[in-house]
Amino acid sequence: MDNPLHLLDIAESYLRKSVAPLATQIDSSSEALREALKGLGERSLLALRVPQEWGGSEVNEQTFRTFQELIARYSGALAFLQAQHQSAGGMLAASKNSSLKCQYLPHMSNGDILVGVGFSQLRRQGDPTVKAFPVEGGYHLEGQVPWVTGWGLFQEFIVAATLPDGGAVFGIVPFVARDRERGGAITFTQPMQLAAMTSTNTVTANLTSWFLPQERVVSIKPAGWIHENDLKNVLHQGFFALGCARAGLDILEAAALTKPNAFISKAFKSLNRELTACSTAIRHPPKPFADRLQIRAWAIDLAVRCAHAAVTVSRGAANYSHHAAQRVYREALVFTVSGQTTAVMEATLNRLVRSESALYLSSEEAQPGNEKQQLETYSSSD
Repeated sequence: MDNPLHLLDIAESYLRKSVAPLATQIDSSSEALREALKGLGERSLLALRVPQEWGGSEVNEQTFRTFQELIARYSGALAFLQAQHQSAGGMLAASKNSSLKCQYLPHMSNGDILVGVGFSQLRRQGDPTVKAFPVEGGYHLEGQVPWVTGWGLFQEFIVAATLPDGGAVFGIVPFVARDRERGGAITFTQPMQLAAMTSTNTVTANLTSWFLPQERVVSIKPAGWIHENDLKNVLHQGFFALGCARAGLDILEAAALTKPNAFISKAFKSLNRELTACSTAIRHPPKPFADRLQIRAWAIDLAVRCAHAAVTVSRGAANYSHHAAQRVYREALVFTVSGQTTAVMEATLNRLVRSESALYLSSEEAQPGNEKQQLETYSSSD
């Protein structure tokens, strides 16, 4: 992309004017989400990591992550759905299957072809949930894909199935029920009734003797690929959390401008400084994995706290399911567990209990007569 800043300006203008006012509908209505996704396609924003020679924008990593953060600020559902398609585009761009690349990549930026992904099951321990058995001309796929987003919105998705040697084959399969020629079938559950982003139509897919021909194979990865990928990309999901945190602060800032309470403005300034610091850290991360893991947990923690702050200043109205603060609070839940590994879970929990010492008074402070000091200490603890 010749001018990534121009691309981000186009994206933000569209998100502010056309997506933000409809964020509540987009969260619950698949049709509203479809229209929002179509708007991204009309601006050629759906294949940002695909090389220009294949019709993509070919933006650098920093621009792509900034885009992901930006879109999560205005609609978690749209951010989550388009991320599946962007991921599929990235996988196809890296594929050695030139035929598939010719068939799909030139049509992905504008959304003429929409593709999802279904490979998070590779993170699960124990017996693989989806297995691939080599046969003449391809593979037979058997098993259950627990999470596939985009049913009724995407035409196809890239599924991952574990091979006998522990590796994984990735191939394109349709959102249809049956292969009439070979008798295989893919069946789908009804869309899950999730707490947030129900419009994304997340389903479970069951594959029965589904034939994946060699020409539909995107790639083959070695055993342990998903875990190495998670180590390398531990910060990527954190940008969605940062966008969610900013959404919460947008609500907090609006309250600070309309309510005559200095403490609201003080809270906004404090959280805004912390979000700026976290944003800087995630863009210039240290090399040690443990340190990058802490930044990921920090972003998650900020998303939840900023969303909670939005709920707090919205008072009882935040209980309405259609309220913006309620939506952002639910989105913080989703971004807490998106792409979660055991290491991310541990880091998140450690972050949540980090302030134990600040919440419990020392034995000296707890002595009778120190009530005023105790209150001041508790009130100023962060």
